[in-house]
Amino acid sequence: MNSTITSFYDYLHKEKKYSQLTCNAYFKDVVDFQAYYRLTFDSENFEKTSYGEIRSWIIALVDSGLSNASVNRKLASLKAFYVFLLKCKQIDVSPLLKHKSLKTAKKIQIPFSEKELAAVLSVVIGADEFEIVRNKLILDLLYTTGIRRAELIGLKDMDVDCSSNVIKVLGKRNKERLIPVLPVIITQIKKYQALRRDLGEQKDKLYFFLSKKGIKLSESFVYRLINSYFSTASEKVKTSPHVLRHTFATHLLNNGADLNSVKELLGHASLASTQIYTHSSLLQLKKVYKEAHPRNK
Repeated sequence: MNSTITSFYDYLHKEKKYSQLTCNAYFKDVVDFQAYYRLTFDSENFEKTSYGEIRSWIIALVDSGLSNASVNRKLASLKAFYVFLLKCKQIDVSPLLKHKSLKTAKKIQIPFSEKELAAVLSVVIGADEFEIVRNKLILDLLYTTGIRRAELIGLKDMDVDCSSNVIKVLGKRNKERLIPVLPVIITQIKKYQALRRDLGEQKDKLYFFLSKKGIKLSESFVYRLINSYFSTASEKVKTSPHVLRHTFATHLLNNGADLNSVKELLGHASLASTQIYTHSSLLQLKKVYKEAHPRNK
């Protein structure tokens, strides 16, 4: 394995502190380009590539049927790699300096309705009381705080402050933020904590959400949990944890929350990221407008 790529992985993991999943994805994308470069240009020196050579890879990826969004993700990994080489002074300029992302169609995710959420939260099941309480708390916490799946899994026991009704979340780029928690959820948290104390050995006791064996939950577990519950109550094709985050933001905006406040709650770096949620709230705005304006009578 190329030592530069290995160093790049260490840089992402130790210095940038990206998640294991992100590090693996970036690593694989760079390795894929290295393999393409070796095969196409009969050279191992892909660190010194040109934009023209990268562009030939882009064309090959598109021709293979890969979506523009997937190609953009691979190029983001490659761009990060060349930024790393710049930092290490292995190159003087990134070959992707002036690259523009491929155009992608903007997909508007449809949030869950309050009726769908009520249906799901009324039938949460598990093998025993601990799992029932934990699963319902996961669903409720995702919906009432808008935290990401990775943030929920990474939540530490010490980050949950029931006395102040807040949780401390470690978001992207290791940015911490405090999120208020509703009193009804605090009640659920205390019930879960009481049941968690009765578990046997807890290997990952520093983490808030655990399995019955005392192990930190996986991202795939949370995805399956959300998907299994909502697939029975909703006809939407996509029923992932991220749709709950989308639902959180949309419902807040529909009920009068200002965009800046929602931005802070979601942990977005800019308003541009939060504005994607205004598409769904615009539907509600149109409905109110039609019902309220005298000219529509």
